[in-house]
Amino acid sequence: MDCTLAADLARLPEILDATRDAAAATLAALDARPVVPGPPAHPAHPAEPTPRLPEHGSGTEAALAAFAERWAPRLSASAGPRYLGFVTGGATPAALAGDWLTAAHDQNSNSALDGGGQDLERETITWLRDLFHLSAAHTGTFVSGATMSNTTGLAIAREWLGERLGVSPAEDGAAALGRVRVLSGAPHSSIAKALSVLGLGRSSLVPVPTLPGREAVDPAALDRALADTPGRPAVVVANAGTVNTVDFDDLRAIAALRERHDFWLHTDAAFGAFAALSPAHAHLTAGLDASDSICVDLHKWLNVPYDSAVQFTRRRDLQARVFQNAATYLGPLSEEPDLVHLTPENSHRLRALAAWFTLRAYGREGHREIVERDIACARSLGESLTQEPYFTVLAPVRLNVVCFTLTRSPTPARLTALREAAGPEVFVTPTTYAGTPALRAAFSNWRTTQADVRRIAQALHTAAKELG
Repeated sequence: MDCTLAADLARLPEILDATRDAAAATLAALDARPVVPGPPAHPAHPAEPTPRLPEHGSGTEAALAAFAERWAPRLSASAGPRYLGFVTGGATPAALAGDWLTAAHDQNSNSALDGGGQDLERETITWLRDLFHLSAAHTGTFVSGATMSNTTGLAIAREWLGERLGVSPAEDGAAALGRVRVLSGAPHSSIAKALSVLGLGRSSLVPVPTLPGREAVDPAALDRALADTPGRPAVVVANAGTVNTVDFDDLRAIAALRERHDFWLHTDAAFGAFAALSPAHAHLTAGLDASDSICVDLHKWLNVPYDSAVQFTRRRDLQARVFQNAATYLGPLSEEPDLVHLTPENSHRLRALAAWFTLRAYGREGHREIVERDIACARSLGESLTQEPYFTVLAPVRLNVVCFTLTRSPTPARLTALREAAGPEVFVTPTTYAGTPALRAAFSNWRTTQADVRRIAQALHTAAKELG
């Protein structure tokens, strides 16, 4: 054994203690450190990479010191309470513990030949299904994120189209389907990406009009669009929480259209599914169970570490037909398929363990409290910005996202300047809503409180006032 590696093995408990101390110091400083580091920690240009790999290593403790000096100061406080960009959760204490143990046990739980990890994942899926009020008709698997979840769901939809047309895209290729139509009102960008990956093409995505002043699809317009090609099956991508305004399609109304039209219903509920945890907002997800496939992202509002998402479907048989992997050492394809037969990955870490830990530790009530507190924080920020002369809130705060812009001259350049000026206190991301350049503040972190909202509002006020 390499002498440095052997020395690290001999001192592994001390190394783990040092790593724990470094992690604890990072988390303890989240409230005080800049949300997005500014110069010189985060210069305008990326750091030049060290040109050569060291010939001889210096051990883990030296690597910890080098990381603390060179890279840690450049990393954002994305685990903290005022990182409102994208839809980024943190890691609850239980999820963090689960993630550490995931690395320690280092399982590749895709085969029944070593089945403990698979059983843990299936138990976690059962808990998640209950969390989102889904029936036992849905089976689920863990994947890396919403993009992979949407891709997996649409891959199953592609095979369903083939079933309807008497072909198998998994065997014959996507071209065997002929023209495919995927209809949606306000799809996430990952939908077009998935269609490209699956060989269906971005041009197969057909935009359907939304309701006036909304991002929710107009059910009547969808009805007409489905009638355009009678006798041809289609795919409908519904949205349970759009990116800009967290708008929800009427899932029950869409499902009812199957009485007249033949289509697969895939619902992108990446973070909107968590509305089901709040009695006051659960109506937004009514009808979710009627979907044929569902995307839910867990490193958003479940607050488990990246990367983690889940994909549900009613047609696990089609899922296995798409992703089956033929190799003797992987085990047969049975009525209870090994996980290796259900996703594009032959290998994945035991992502389920972090989710299992946080669900076991805090239960439905603990996660309901996180969701409802984040919703309340989003509404407070929306109300605060509405009272400001510098800002215009562009849409109702329906759940956990505030979509807003500058009242005067909301150009991309001015919005960028605003974001950068407020960056030490709050991170928000740019968007465009109804043709207007805008910003999004998405609340999904378990640490965020009303005190953070006050700091965020003050930072945005100060930055806007200085911008003029």
